[in-house]
Amino acid sequence: MAPKRISTSAVPAMTQATIRKLVADSIAAALEAQAATMANTDNTNRNTKQRETPVARKCSYKEFMSYQPFNFKGTKGAIGLIRWFKLTESVLSRSNCTEDCKVKFATGTLTEEALSWWNSFAQPIRIEEAYKTTWSDLKKLLTEKYCPRTKVKKMEDEVYNLTVKGNDLKTYVKRF
Repeated sequence: MAPKRISTSAVPAMTQATIRKLVADSIAAALEAQAATMANTDNTNRNTKQRETPVARKCSYKEFMSYQPFNFKGTKGAIGLIRWFKLTESVLSRSNCTEDCKVKFATGTLTEEALSWWNSFAQPIRIEEAYKTTWSDLKKLLTEKYCPRTKVKKMEDEVYNLTVKGNDLKTYVKRF
């Protein structure tokens, strides 16, 4: 058996509390030194100017269209409209489109029947006023036109009464 070591030092052993205090004091001293270094005006690495808040740049129609937004014809019913909403909102978000341009750019993707509807909406109030419509209001108007409450109710009933026949889950998911 190995002999036990006996301390001959006159200094008493450090306790956990003493070690914690020593570490805390060292950290406090290091933080004070760092703060003094940063406050030093001779520090050439320090940026004393106020930071500028980045300004969101306004997206252009060309940039918006470069994201290849989905066109809406008005012929695919409620499902087509919901898909158009989701895809258009995604493009509006990615292109950093500002609120005042959302309707103008989004209506640029309307074609055929949907474009005819938009023109009949915009003509009486002039196009400049029509473009002042908010994105939320445009969504409500399109929903009223292409998702009448009767169709929505019919679709809800169909979903509530769904049953999967056999193992044809792929067709089931595709349908809904």
